[in-house]
Amino acid sequence: MLSQSLKEVEIALEDKLVTVPNLPYHLVPKGKTPEENEIVRSYGDIPELPENALAHWDLATKYKLFDLDLGVKITGAGFPVYTRQGAKLQRALINFFLDHATDQGYGEVVPPYMVNRDSAFATGQIPDKEGQMYYTQDEFYLIPTAEVPITNIYRDVIVQETDFPIMMTGYSPCFRREAGSYGKDVRGLNRVHQFDKVEIVQIAHPDQSYEVLEQMLSYVESLLVKLELPYRVLRLCGGDMTFSSSMTYDLEVFSAAQKRWLEVSSVSNFETYQANRLKVRFKGKDGKTQLAHTLNGSALALPRIVASILENH
Repeated sequence: MLSQSLKEVEIALEDKLVTVPNLPYHLVPKGKTPEENEIVRSYGDIPELPENALAHWDLATKYKLFDLDLGVKITGAGFPVYTRQGAKLQRALINFFLDHATDQGYGEVVPPYMVNRDSAFATGQIPDKEGQMYYTQDEFYLIPTAEVPITNIYRDVIVQETDFPIMMTGYSPCFRREAGSYGKDVRGLNRVHQFDKVEIVQIAHPDQSYEVLEQMLSYVESLLVKLELPYRVLRLCGGDMTFSSSMTYDLEVFSAAQKRWLEVSSVSNFETYQANRLKVRFKGKDGKTQLAHTLNGSALALPRIVASILENH
């Protein structure tokens, strides 16, 4: 009887613990809403377009770059079909982002596009974002980002301290239900259920992870500079960060035709939050086993990059 009661209490405690988010880093601004995020810096001049400048969804129709209605016919809303030069642009951007990542020392990975529950739990998608993920009858989850399978490569692994930093990159289609998203802010490619993205992931020594975070941020900025897109860097306040993050930078590109900022990347340090679930560890110089730090960033997500390229150029 007592052992059964203990087991029930332990299960209940575990269910509570996995709903507790990560603790914010000391530099994270206090706040609850996006309006309380801190603007770190801006880059580039915002182009001045004529009043009748077309948004990317109208440009796509005019030049047959992608077809949202065809996606509705084949699958449903939020599944665009890229055609002709639009399809070539997708392929070119994916190669552009992957080639630059590998040039910077990231090892390329082609990951599975579905993961099991243990993998989704390990990176913090479950239980926090379970309702936003597509689930199959075979008990697999379609990935919301390549971060999930790539980071899980090191689940239950003890690495050598000399291996740091471990740098990986990968392209994948990403699947997000985005339930309850309506209105002008989700028109065109602003928010879709399936999109392409190149992800960068690092596993780092705890003493170096915030230096690594700044390096990853600078790398993503360099991509936006090469694409000649005006952008700004935000440090997210505590209430606007994801469940697993200890500190996150968002990068937003200004859409001249829509006259608003579009988030195109998030770069985050999770410290030991994911590593504790993953059980990714290393032996320090003192011989003791420690948890590593995990980091990831979008480098980059294609839909809003495509939208910004079309509208700004």
